[in-house]
Amino acid sequence: MTEAVLVDMIHGCGPRCTAASLPEDEPATPSHVFLLCGTGDAWLSACSSSVHVLDSGSTVERLYRFKQTVDQLDLSSVRVYTTPRGRDVLLLYQQQLFTEVYTFHYHVDHRPTCPGCAGPAHSAGDPPGGDDVDQVEQQVSRFLQQLPALRGGVRVLTSSLIPECFGHGFSTRSGGVSSIPSLSSLNLFSSSRRRDPEAVVTENRRRLGLHAGFYPRPLRLVKVDHGSHVWVVGRAEPERYDAMVTDRPGVVVGAPGADCMTILLADQRKRVIGAAHAGWKGTLMGVAMATVGAMVTVFGCRVTDIVVAVGPSVGGCCFTLNRDQINDFTRIHEDCVSDPESDRPHVNIRLANRVLLQRGGVLPEHIHDDMETERSSVTPCTSCHPEDFFSHVRDGPNFGTQVGFLWIRGRD
Repeated sequence: MTEAVLVDMIHGCGPRCTAASLPEDEPATPSHVFLLCGTGDAWLSACSSSVHVLDSGSTVERLYRFKQTVDQLDLSSVRVYTTPRGRDVLLLYQQQLFTEVYTFHYHVDHRPTCPGCAGPAHSAGDPPGGDDVDQVEQQVSRFLQQLPALRGGVRVLTSSLIPECFGHGFSTRSGGVSSIPSLSSLNLFSSSRRRDPEAVVTENRRRLGLHAGFYPRPLRLVKVDHGSHVWVVGRAEPERYDAMVTDRPGVVVGAPGADCMTILLADQRKRVIGAAHAGWKGTLMGVAMATVGAMVTVFGCRVTDIVVAVGPSVGGCCFTLNRDQINDFTRIHEDCVSDPESDRPHVNIRLANRVLLQRGGVLPEHIHDDMETERSSVTPCTSCHPEDFFSHVRDGPNFGTQVGFLWIRGRD
């Protein structure tokens, strides 16, 4: 398996010291070798052109460039040659800049190979403490904050149906710092299966919050389970849920999506809001009406007062299911499936949600989706617009995530 080799020359005594830690069977010029070293070393001019020299900028900047190159090469296995102290330090940066997609193998040299090696670099020393962790976290945060935005500035879609007493929006993919093509650039969700670390996603959320006006309040996203469970903010939080409701001013609720619908709900009279994630499974389980139901039963909302905005999501033009999965949609409404005899019928989950909401008592004119033609669209097809939105259907498993978000503004 092809891997990257990172040779740490910062936390040793010099090139000879680090070279001594390389195994004898290591090729003279293995592919994808990276040298993490100081500036102004004359010996660097002798390095092969195939060796990547990381010798400028802060440690964060060098390791971030290393990660970007590893991502461009589509590598995930990294072999690191360093000292005990170097390993302790690099592990802190690894936790900030990488995810579980990457596998790091540390080869640590404990041998004193030159007079200077008897110093602290080759001794185990104390493990990094809380101050070290905080310092690296702050360094990474400051570095990411000064990076230029990719794909232009942050842009959000807003619904004219949501009253002004609420702040809200649906994010697009522009204005963030995620550099991996399928995640570029305002990816707002991190997981162990993606290459975007939490630090990058946190910076993207900060930029979204500054643009939308809710920063420094945190963005609270539902913990997707593709079901219909609704969490009432303030009560014991379940491990997984696909919607949340609240009447607390300033709490920013949100739902992620990358084809699945992000649905925002608001009642101006009661000043209550909700956010829901609705994929095809959640749609069939009734997550949209479950959210409406929680607003009614917990906060005393009237169904006819609730307005609903449906964010960017995959349209019936691009979303398909197996034939044995469409019957529940045709039972909701025959127009939910445009080609039922096809091997992979196209399914309109937006229409299914509209029908279910209207059956539950939400007024048709209180639903802003792609069937609403008198308002600016907030429900374009994510798969059809690669420049604006992330899409699982289009991009496969390495997809990014946009969000719908909503909060209650404080009273003047």
